[in-house]
Amino acid sequence: MKALLLTDYKQLEVTDMPKPEIGANDVLVSVQACGICGSDIHGYDGSSGRRIPPLVMGHEASGVIAAKGANVKGFEEGDRVTFDSMVSCGTCHFCRAGDINLCDNRRVLGVSCGEYRQHGCFAEYVALPQNILYKLPDALSFEHAAMIEAVSVAVHAANRTPVTLGDTAVVVGSGMIGLLVVQAIRLAGCSRVIATDLSDERLAVARHLGADVTINAKSEDVVGRVAELTGGRGADVALEVVGATATIATAINSVRKGGSVTLVGNLAPKIELPLQAVVTRELSLYGTCGSSGEYPACIDLLSRGDIQVEPLITAKASLDEGAEWFKRLYAGEPSAMKVILQPSIA
Repeated sequence: MKALLLTDYKQLEVTDMPKPEIGANDVLVSVQACGICGSDIHGYDGSSGRRIPPLVMGHEASGVIAAKGANVKGFEEGDRVTFDSMVSCGTCHFCRAGDINLCDNRRVLGVSCGEYRQHGCFAEYVALPQNILYKLPDALSFEHAAMIEAVSVAVHAANRTPVTLGDTAVVVGSGMIGLLVVQAIRLAGCSRVIATDLSDERLAVARHLGADVTINAKSEDVVGRVAELTGGRGADVALEVVGATATIATAINSVRKGGSVTLVGNLAPKIELPLQAVVTRELSLYGTCGSSGEYPACIDLLSRGDIQVEPLITAKASLDEGAEWFKRLYAGEPSAMKVILQPSIA
């Protein structure tokens, strides 16, 4: 099969690899669409430490079942499917409690971190355990289905955030995940959503996707503007979707006393925390990692059009064009958000 292989850092080659073998509980999926994630870009140059070559990256995908193992139930060859990016074991304490994103034995598709190597979906085929598979409705395109992993991150973050109907939310960071969070937190019950970013172009998309107010942090005082919009009290909740000291401080200082901040961004391994602001104002901080069973809800939300992903797709390209797109995204392609690779298209 053809695969886009990370042979060395900043080196991607389309190469021939053996078609993956499947076990009795596995399926072989013909990959129809796979998105390039920001984490893949960080893995491309080795900065994340989680994409050690040689590796086939890619974890945001959808496709068609090409073959199934003897014990697979409920799925047939030809079924249109998507799948969780996290391979959970299904048997540990956390899996049995329903917290599959906290699985003790989890692997992530397209990741090699020294502890394991799990080839991903920038390839014509990928082998997957049946427990992470979800069927797709015929009306949902493979390209949109490849966005479900990202949508699930936003929906899980919204589910982690304690929202009361009518609350005001601040979303700090309007990149792709932030724009999905804008939509998800409104669906969760926030009647007013304030989005911030450094890019007027991204903020325009945020308004298109449902943000009531947008604030460019380069030209406005975010905390002061949020206070003005909330009668001096502050927002009820904030969701930080960058993962850096400055933006986390913005989120913390934007919420009211007794408010909540959900930390979605994961850019820096360590940040400085304004401890006294958290303690003396009795704030609640929530971490959120991936998703945990939200895939069926996300499929439904996309199918009904309650969450929009088409405005976030920058380009759809073949596997042969993948290396060039990685170079462009790594160089900071202006206005680029999500590039979808289609391994089945020459």
